[in-house]
Amino acid sequence: MERPQFFDAIRQLISTHHKLVLTIHTNPDGDAVGSALALAAFFRLNNQDVTLVSPNKFPVFLSWLEGSQNFMIFDQNATEVRQVLQQADYVFCLDYNGLSRSGTLQDDLRKLNCSLVLIDHHREPEIESFKWLLWDTVVSSTAELVFEIISQFGEEYFQNQEISQALFTGIMTDTGSFSHSINRPQIFEAVAKLIKNGLDAVYVHQQVYDTFSEDRLRLLGHSISNRMQVFNEFSTAIIALSKDDLNRFNFQIGDTEGVVNYPLSMNNIKMSVLITEKKDQIRFSFRSKGSFSVHELAKNHFNGGGHANAAGGSSKSTLNDAVDQLIKILPFYKNQLNS
Repeated sequence: MERPQFFDAIRQLISTHHKLVLTIHTNPDGDAVGSALALAAFFRLNNQDVTLVSPNKFPVFLSWLEGSQNFMIFDQNATEVRQVLQQADYVFCLDYNGLSRSGTLQDDLRKLNCSLVLIDHHREPEIESFKWLLWDTVVSSTAELVFEIISQFGEEYFQNQEISQALFTGIMTDTGSFSHSINRPQIFEAVAKLIKNGLDAVYVHQQVYDTFSEDRLRLLGHSISNRMQVFNEFSTAIIALSKDDLNRFNFQIGDTEGVVNYPLSMNNIKMSVLITEKKDQIRFSFRSKGSFSVHELAKNHFNGGGHANAAGGSSKSTLNDAVDQLIKILPFYKNQLNS
């Protein structure tokens, strides 16, 4: 769906009253939460009935955002969420490219008779599942796409702090504080417009990045000092955290956010991988710099994908087996990693 068509569809939607549900992906990040909060605020200002739904809890460092307390958590209130979904006229899917990325919510989404709307920037969307799509892998974040939508209706919306803070949070976190996915001037033009209309960007940055608990900071130190393995031959660093590691530091959702980025600060490292042992699966977080695509690696070996320089994956194996599996495939990527 071309942008003008999508914007016209939104314009037609807000011309009359509807019940809208905005959903985000499982294990939500700053882009997912920020995109949903900004779009929800915009819709409410246009007299729409909006409900926010997340499959599970999001990191505590995002709970300061205005409106974040309004999220219904499916894992905690499945019956109520199902009722809301059944009554919806439209269900928006933000920052995920296929219904499977909504985790425990996916079966209920697949059964709905109402229209599903996709707004996303990840590769290979599940196009057939959605009536309308605003999809672009070139943009920095889903928040940048939501910024584009709202821009069609007037810059004055960015004077609303709920909208501007949420959008900036999404853009900032999905670019790693403007360290990747920033080769388009439109990103900085969007941020400039937010600041022009009253955004305190320093305050938002502090709320997201300068509110670590002591346990979270000590977990970061432990991860780098005691759990990081460096494979210079393959320009790769791996950090593997067990459930015992996480429990030792009283792990809270979001405490490992950003850990995977630290090994990339070494000049000889092209790929960094964080592997964490969760309750029912092993989670992979891949980051790279330069031309090496972690999307392809995650897709081909770890049931995942994402972006060229940032991707995720999963496994049902043990933590040790997951680490061994990754190490065994590194030789196949040696030339690409060392180019």
